[in-house]
Amino acid sequence: MARKVRRVTAIAGAAAAAALVMYALGFGAGPLPALGRVLAARGVWESAAGAQAPRSGVLAIPGLYRPVTVSFTRSGIASIVAANDHDLFLAQGYVAAWFRLSQMDLERRVGEGRLSALEGPAAIGSDKFELRLGLLRTAEAQWAATPRSSPAGQALLAYARGVNDRIAELAATGQWPAIYTLAGVQPGPWTPVDSLVVQELLTQQLDFTTAPLDYSVLDRSLGSTLTARWFPLDPANAQRPYDPGPYTDDGIAPLAAQNANADSLALTGQSHARPAAATTPVTAPAQAQAAGVAAVAIMRQIARLPEGLTHIHPDSNAWAVNGPLAGGSAAVLAGDPHLALSLPSYWYEVALRSPALDVAGASLPGIPAIVIGRNQHISWSLTDVQNQSTLFYHEQTSPSHPGEYLWRGAWRPVRKLRYLIPVRGAAPVRLVVDLTVHGPIMTTEGETTSVYWMGDIPSPDLAAILGVATASDWTQFTNALRGWRAPTQNFVYADDRGNIGVIAAGYYPVVRSGQPWRPLPGTGQSDVVGTIPFAALPRAYDPPGHVIVSANQRPVTAAYPYYIGTSQGFDPGYRAAQAYQALSSGAAAGLSGSAALQGSYADHLAAQIVPELLAALRGGAPLSPRAASAAGLLTRWNDSMDVTSPAATIWWTFWNDYLRAVFEPWWQARHVPAHLDPWNLSPGHDPAPLLEDLDQWTLHDQDNPAFSPPGRPGSDAPADMRAAFGAAVASLARRLGGNPDSWSWGRLHRRQIPSLLGAAALGYGPRPSGGDPWTVNAADDGMTSDFGPSLRMITAWSGAGEATSRAIYPGGLSENPASPWYQNLVRTWWSGHYLPIGLSPSHAAGVIVWTLRPEG
Repeated sequence: MARKVRRVTAIAGAAAAAALVMYALGFGAGPLPALGRVLAARGVWESAAGAQAPRSGVLAIPGLYRPVTVSFTRSGIASIVAANDHDLFLAQGYVAAWFRLSQMDLERRVGEGRLSALEGPAAIGSDKFELRLGLLRTAEAQWAATPRSSPAGQALLAYARGVNDRIAELAATGQWPAIYTLAGVQPGPWTPVDSLVVQELLTQQLDFTTAPLDYSVLDRSLGSTLTARWFPLDPANAQRPYDPGPYTDDGIAPLAAQNANADSLALTGQSHARPAAATTPVTAPAQAQAAGVAAVAIMRQIARLPEGLTHIHPDSNAWAVNGPLAGGSAAVLAGDPHLALSLPSYWYEVALRSPALDVAGASLPGIPAIVIGRNQHISWSLTDVQNQSTLFYHEQTSPSHPGEYLWRGAWRPVRKLRYLIPVRGAAPVRLVVDLTVHGPIMTTEGETTSVYWMGDIPSPDLAAILGVATASDWTQFTNALRGWRAPTQNFVYADDRGNIGVIAAGYYPVVRSGQPWRPLPGTGQSDVVGTIPFAALPRAYDPPGHVIVSANQRPVTAAYPYYIGTSQGFDPGYRAAQAYQALSSGAAAGLSGSAALQGSYADHLAAQIVPELLAALRGGAPLSPRAASAAGLLTRWNDSMDVTSPAATIWWTFWNDYLRAVFEPWWQARHVPAHLDPWNLSPGHDPAPLLEDLDQWTLHDQDNPAFSPPGRPGSDAPADMRAAFGAAVASLARRLGGNPDSWSWGRLHRRQIPSLLGAAALGYGPRPSGGDPWTVNAADDGMTSDFGPSLRMITAWSGAGEATSRAIYPGGLSENPASPWYQNLVRTWWSGHYLPIGLSPSHAAGVIVWTLRPEG
């Protein structure tokens, strides 16, 4: 099934939901009919909720204390003005459910392991995975720890009330979104836990990785020596971290909350434990073999899931400039999170105002408040840190101790949780989830292996975001983020005083001993003992160069005293280098300069490697006329992956042939099972460490032994480049024909924005497009890209409380394809243009105005 589905959105769980919905509706699942063609019919949507843009009017809404004004611009950008925070968040929940209820419901179903109740047997694998991982248990623990009277508690309760007000309206009219009408299923009431599950699903998609499993597989196949050499802890190529040091070792900070998916009874000594007698030691080869079997079992389990449930692509940008590089502004902040694209988008833009809050930006359906945006004094954006937040533990078990595992010298009983998964059109499925002190057991094949994931620690993210929304300076901003635990994020900042900054907020696991990039022993000596102290987190504030860039590159140098992950986890740094170069030179000054940079297709890797390629070609045999023409195009190229550029096509094809030519012989000789995790293991998918290796060798080590794989005569970088260039030209001639100057990049490379429901007629594209995974305007996930800038936002501060802000996202406010607000913003986004974004009430000069009044 995993090969039939496509990942169509990301950050809040719609990725998995989309893939499963596509399968169920496009191919059918049990008694659920194949409805893809039906859903593509416009008439289905015209009779469903949200088919038309709303009209101005007065609406009676239960639960409000005072009237609320909701206004919409012609483009469908919403503003909400309320007399108090309760009414503000109630109205936000109501508006979100009015336009995105199906999306929100699918997200919570995915996270809570309840998708099979809607989709049938096709979703059982997803439900089992999520129930094992325990997003629902973590959300429940977070809600239990949230004081109901706190700002976050009040916001969650009010938001849920607003969503339920809309659900009650739909139940009364029967005008449900089309998916429910066709499937004969309705959404249940919304709860604060549901919003926290959506938050958890976001965390999973940004933070849950399989790095230790990948290293285990590589150790067994490629060998530990080459694995350490080619997949090192620190990147092989030169990069530019935003925090160059100096650093201090501040020790270890304790975790503020327990892992919600670990056996807390064992941790507190309340479970029954029996002292362990001496056990027969397992030989190292046998243990390695068992560990490899376990790694393969878990990776196969994950590979069967729809794409998007675990973190893959590291594409996001954010930067801030001040001083002479701000183009006459006090400071400029720009952010464009690069995530999977879909219709509807996982973002919707809104301005929120109450006496205590005045903020505008991008919100996530299902969660109150603003995630990325600005208030009267500060602006902020986010990128993923990319650190390692997932650890795997090999639990020691014994046939003489069934149902137990060895920890700290005693046999402990596995804690068992039992679930009954409702399946639409089929019998319910029983699931038993086993918990150890480290977390849920993911497999018992080979070695019993559990997972410790920082996302399983309850995280008061909403409280942090609300604190950010009301902050007016750097101190208040960073203090608000002290409570942020997961996912780890680079929060990039600028304010109206001209200050800029960044901090990598969140929890980073620190283990007592061992190598956390490999599976760890579960007997106690390698347990997580805390996190990096907040004072020691990577950060920068008003650097002397007046530029901060966060583009998923490693944020610190090798001198940083704490482990945060290997080179496999971080971006290879080409987007960051390009942004630093453009911003530091003043070529991207001001709001317009940042807009141009967000749309840039300049490929920094190409700028480094193409001169080496041309030098290698000059040192070889004479080129054929076609190859000489292709080389001439590269000679005159500006290193930009423009849609009309034939040189871009030649470069891309050459580089991928070169990478495969160098590494695939080694992979074949060592039988590396790259199919288990192609994005991280296969040379054909450009894993970051292999990119960095080949980049470094080509520039500085052209006789590296890697160019001479087993069974092949000695070679070097120039020879391999010449061979790869010849192969690239030959393959392009076969595929595209004609002269090289006709090989425009758009003939190979396209971009699309798929529909959440998978019907092609409900998506946008595919269309020829520029960009690649390493351009600032990134296009990732293959030659038909559906992964890129999910939102673009820029704020230029001119003085106290004064700013000009612009934003755009590829979609629209509504999830209904018949609505004029379904994809009305896509063309604006595609063309690189923006719309104004401002605070209420100036932003509220809309053409449609709702007055929400208390019912009764």
